[in-house]
Amino acid sequence: MAHDMLTNSLEEYWIPFTDNKGFKADPRLVVKSSGNYLTDHKGGQVIDASSGLFCSPAGHAHPKIVEAVHETMKDLTYVAAFGTSHPLSFALAEKLSRLLPEPINHVFFVNSGSEAVDTALKMVMAYHSAMGQDRHRFVSRERAYHGVNIGGVSLSGLVSNRKTFQSVMPNIVMMRHTWDENELFVRGQPEGRGVELANDLQRAVDTFGGSTIAACFVEPVAGSTGTLCPPRGYLERLRQICDENGILLVFDEVITGFGRIGGRFAADVFGVTPDIMTMAKALTNGSIPMGAVAVKDSIYEVITDKAAPGAIEFFHGYTYSGHPAACAAGLAALELYETEGLYDRAAALSPYFLDSVYALRDHPMVRDIRGIGSLIGFELKSNGTPGARGGQAQKDLFWNGMHAKFTGDTAILAPMFIAEQSHIDEMVGKLAKTLDGLA
Repeated sequence: MAHDMLTNSLEEYWIPFTDNKGFKADPRLVVKSSGNYLTDHKGGQVIDASSGLFCSPAGHAHPKIVEAVHETMKDLTYVAAFGTSHPLSFALAEKLSRLLPEPINHVFFVNSGSEAVDTALKMVMAYHSAMGQDRHRFVSRERAYHGVNIGGVSLSGLVSNRKTFQSVMPNIVMMRHTWDENELFVRGQPEGRGVELANDLQRAVDTFGGSTIAACFVEPVAGSTGTLCPPRGYLERLRQICDENGILLVFDEVITGFGRIGGRFAADVFGVTPDIMTMAKALTNGSIPMGAVAVKDSIYEVITDKAAPGAIEFFHGYTYSGHPAACAAGLAALELYETEGLYDRAAALSPYFLDSVYALRDHPMVRDIRGIGSLIGFELKSNGTPGARGGQAQKDLFWNGMHAKFTGDTAILAPMFIAEQSHIDEMVGKLAKTLDGLA
């Protein structure tokens, strides 16, 4: 984008999850992106230490994705998603199913992680309805982030995402989060309390009856709250309780999917297979909005077999489900991850990334560091007003030449899979410089 294309007014656009007044007084605009870097509107180079919002591991503006979308749009700019489709949607679903753990082989396309979570909620309801079961409770977790649609907000355990929006779904039961203030600077999975914390689900079963609980939603690694890794034994125990009580286990892999924590999905890394998986972000390398919900064959078959012949089985969908351009981007992205060995590159770089960031643990501004794979939660000490120091740090970081996603006082670092050690060194150097400025 040329500088002369910048608008003179910033007032009309209502920016999401942003201090609009503060931003418009001192805007941070990106006018170009390529590979590991962004270019700000003043011409400065900014290294992207969070892969956008964890969605662009192959780097920005990858020419193969751009070309794939361009070629597709010459022939298909839109196909009605209800009652018709196009070959690319089936090709992407097939390619994606080959990456997923068995027997998860059926894919429903949406346009974001938030839509994926709400779609998963409705799939759970449809499944139990088809089974003739009255299960109306859902279990989620403190500090959970499951998107911003009403279903996801209902499951949310982040107070700022809930307190303004009161008309949410009833019958949500919350388990405890897994972070322990006595276990700081843990790398990977904490030891100890996994089974104990997972037994919060058993307590819900004992309190309400397992036959009333429809599903348990968890992020295998809680991402947006600041990288909370599951203690050893935690996910395994959740799986066991769900199996014993006919509860569906849903993994929200919107952040963890596609190599972010090592392996293709967190389900692979931790060796626990859910019944339903949500995903988005890196599905198209962030190039076009798209998400997906993938389910075990048995769930798809129960819902579709219940319907009368010729009838619509699942009354749900979006105008842009499986959009041709998004499918083209998804196919190109998944091909890139494979042919360029990006999962392996990320795994190889992970120890250097973790070592380098954890080396800042003794800085007086740092409260905690939590990391796994290519994902780190870097928590600053509060100045007494939650989120204030983090908000300032995010702005200072940008003008010091680095983008990072913040939630409250926690930066969430997620480098590109194309990054080299020199890029990690640059990130850590700019992070240290910013921390020194806050002291």
